[in-house]
Amino acid sequence: MVMGDYESLAPQLEGEENLIAAAKHIVRALGSNNNLTKDVKKILADLGSQLSTMATIEDNMVEGGKTGIEEQLSVVQEKIMSWEADESMIWDSGPDEAAEYLNAVDEARKLTESLENQGLNSEEEKELLRRAHDVLQMAMQRLEEEFKHMLVQHRQPFEPEHISFRSSEDDAVDEGSIVSFGDDSIEESTHRDSISRTSEEYIIDLVHPDVIPDLKCITNLMFMSNYDHECYQAYVIVRKDALDECLFNLEMEKLSIEDVLKMEWGTLNSKIKRWVRAMKVFVRPYLASEKWLCDQIFAELGSANLVCFVEAAKASMLQLLDFAEAISIGSHQPERLVRILDMYEVLADLLPDIDALFLYEAGSSVRIEYHEVLKRLGDSVRATFLEFENAIASNTSTSPFAAGAIHHLTRYVMNYIRLLADYNHTLNLLLKKQDEAAATPLSPDMSPATEEESMSKDLSGSCSPMAHHLQSLTSILEANLYEKSKLYRDVSLQHFFLMNNIHYMAQKVKKSELRLIFGDKWIRKHNWKFQQHAMDYERATWSSILSLLKDDSNSSSNSISRTLLKERLRSFYVAFEEVYKTQTAWLIPDVQLREDLRISTSLKVIQAYRAFGRQMYHIGEKHIKYNAEDLQDYLLDLFEGSQKSLHNPHRR
Repeated sequence: MVMGDYESLAPQLEGEENLIAAAKHIVRALGSNNNLTKDVKKILADLGSQLSTMATIEDNMVEGGKTGIEEQLSVVQEKIMSWEADESMIWDSGPDEAAEYLNAVDEARKLTESLENQGLNSEEEKELLRRAHDVLQMAMQRLEEEFKHMLVQHRQPFEPEHISFRSSEDDAVDEGSIVSFGDDSIEESTHRDSISRTSEEYIIDLVHPDVIPDLKCITNLMFMSNYDHECYQAYVIVRKDALDECLFNLEMEKLSIEDVLKMEWGTLNSKIKRWVRAMKVFVRPYLASEKWLCDQIFAELGSANLVCFVEAAKASMLQLLDFAEAISIGSHQPERLVRILDMYEVLADLLPDIDALFLYEAGSSVRIEYHEVLKRLGDSVRATFLEFENAIASNTSTSPFAAGAIHHLTRYVMNYIRLLADYNHTLNLLLKKQDEAAATPLSPDMSPATEEESMSKDLSGSCSPMAHHLQSLTSILEANLYEKSKLYRDVSLQHFFLMNNIHYMAQKVKKSELRLIFGDKWIRKHNWKFQQHAMDYERATWSSILSLLKDDSNSSSNSISRTLLKERLRSFYVAFEEVYKTQTAWLIPDVQLREDLRISTSLKVIQAYRAFGRQMYHIGEKHIKYNAEDLQDYLLDLFEGSQKSLHNPHRR
């Protein structure tokens, strides 16, 4: 229906004769214009008819008194009652029927007001007023039904799956406890779901635009008739159902705080992902569009648009906030940290939207609760981060880690830290508020990064809160690894284990965005550390073995020299074969580190063996089991994690 059909309903003319006469003059003048379209002429004809009716009411009041009003009320009542027997909806019957009904209702409203403004003394007069009220109430009830019907019938489909956002369903560091530290599946975990901070709010039509003028006309008429409460209640009921359906389509269940607190982490993790997704879609664009719909229908009626919006949206928003509150007061297990950060960031990102949507006193309850939940989630992030530190420090082992390889704890912590780098801004903000006195002090080797590494520093130039805490985490991890290395009886394996793990830590920082947070100085320090452990491994393994190949120039006779040479060579072969058997089972997962250590070891062993070879002519070839090339090949078998033995006494 064209909006112009109902333009005459909005202003309250109140029967002023001069205004009616002026309007009729305008209608006649426009009607004589031959250039007007057929539709415009029809609109003007309807307007003229209504103005004539209004004038008739006034004439009846002046000339005929109560009798004229009673007759007019009977005519209006008949028009309104004619639709009560018809089960079809008025607006479904066409624009002409709707316009005629609205005109009749507006006449009933004016008649009722006229009677109320007159002094009614007799019972007949009071009965006439009661009758007018009954007719108006009947019409208002019908308009309420029509209003709700149009809101439902013309609701536009909203399909969340067509809203563009990145899925976080494959995010890692979810399953498994920090106590067991899971397995290697955390390695190379995917990046978290990113939250766009530049996306513009956009509006979609939740109700078809063509019926907005009809809805406005009904709303205006109900408000003018003092049925404003019934009108916005009807609106709220329909739109609350629509909002509930939206959350249902976003797979958001109605859960109590107790329900959430009882959930297993695997289930809860999945629901948090859905919640983050739902918040992004529900607030922007759905609530923004809901507010726009309210403004279109109620904007001309004071604060009704804001009240209707808040009443319609409050329950759904509190449902979402209750879930977030349950997470904030729940367990602070370290595996929850990334998920809580996701929740905090999406709430912080949408905070300006919420403040703009839930304005003034009407929206204060939702707005205040939103701010409180955001604060509680921030507190939960800080508590969970502290729990993460404690869990690393308290992780103990009763037996040495197999093959001296990279411990699950090292993999877990470094991959977790790498994920936390994506939350650099948020963690700097939240950790800055944490009591620095309670923070773990930095160890001497964890100096702040260089000045050009802005991400690791705050505006004052000091180490940023996040850099401070992440370096503290790695310091705690290193201390734990040193304790775990003591479980090995073999000193060389202790250094081998520390070399592997510290190298892994350094590479994780060097090859990721963590480099900007930790800084080059930290990387250089830890490169030096793992290289030092590599040299300590070589000394612990080979120093005593290679000492057997030293040239003894103080022998008193050739016979003693030959005996010593044979014994030393035999002892060397036994020791070499034992190292081969043992250290082929040791593992260096990093290919480059494994190759570098083999080359370094080979250079030392082969050089010493070849130097000893100049004395071998004294003892005869039958005592020589391996040549230099054999030993070099055997050394290439080390650190593969698969134990081997030398079975051939002379050649492989």
